[in-house]
Amino acid sequence: MSEGKKPGGAKKSSGRGQRDLRVRVKSAKGRKLSSTLWLERQLNDPYVVRAKREGYRGRAAYKILELDDKYRFLVPGARVVDLGCAPGGWCQIAVERVNALGEKSGKKIGRVLGVDLQEVDPIAGAEVHQLDFLADGADDQVKAWLGGRADVVMSDMAASASGHKGTDHLRIIALVEAAAQFAFDVLETGGTFVAKVLAGGAENEMQAMLKRNFRKVVNVKPPASRSDSSEKFVVAQGFRGRDGEAYEHDDEAED
Repeated sequence: MSEGKKPGGAKKSSGRGQRDLRVRVKSAKGRKLSSTLWLERQLNDPYVVRAKREGYRGRAAYKILELDDKYRFLVPGARVVDLGCAPGGWCQIAVERVNALGEKSGKKIGRVLGVDLQEVDPIAGAEVHQLDFLADGADDQVKAWLGGRADVVMSDMAASASGHKGTDHLRIIALVEAAAQFAFDVLETGGTFVAKVLAGGAENEMQAMLKRNFRKVVNVKPPASRSDSSEKFVVAQGFRGRDGEAYEHDDEAED
C-alpha cells in the first residue's frame, strides 16, 4: 500500500474529522463570475438551506422572525400589513405568530395583509393584494380590507439597485420614509413599524421623524442579515397617533 493512502485508494483525512462539505459551483459558459459566486453563496447559506427545509419562501423570513423574537410585535390577534410582500416569507412568519389560521387554541386570531406591485402566489392564512402603496387612496383601501387600522406595518422593500452605493442609499431611505408616512395613516395608536434600511449617512432626518412619532426607536442587524451586507432594520414601537409630532420628545432611542 502506498504511503498516504487508505484501503480502496481513498486519500487520508485532513485531520478535521470530516470532509469539507462546502458546495463549489463551476463557472459555466455565458454565466458571469458574479452570478457563479452568488449561486455558490446561496447553496452554502445555512439560512437558505433552513428555509427550504422549513417551507419558507426565502431566507428573509428569519430576519423578521429574529426581530420579533426580540421585540415581540407579532402577537396573537395582531393585524399586520406587509408592504412589498413578495415573495412572501415575512407574511408566512406573521401568519404563524399572530395566529391568522386560528391554530393556537385559546389565542386571539390575527390578520395578515400583504401588498405588492407584482402578483404574489397565494399564502395560506394571508390576504394578498396587488397594490401600489404610494397610490392615492392606498391607505384607505388597506384599512377597508383590514376592517380597521393595523397594529403592525412592516417592510422589507429595497429600491432597484443602480450600482452606485450613494444613490442606492438615498433611494432606500426615500422608500422607507414613504413607507413610514403610509404607516402613520394606517397604524393604530401604540402600533409598530418595521423596515429595512441601509447603513449610511443620509437617514438622520428619517430617524428623527420616527422618534417624533413613536415612543421607542431601535436600529438592529439580526443574525440572519448577511455580515457583508449594509442592511439593518429599524423597529419603531408605540405609535403616538397621526398627530404624534405635536407630542413632547420623550421617546426611548437606541442605536
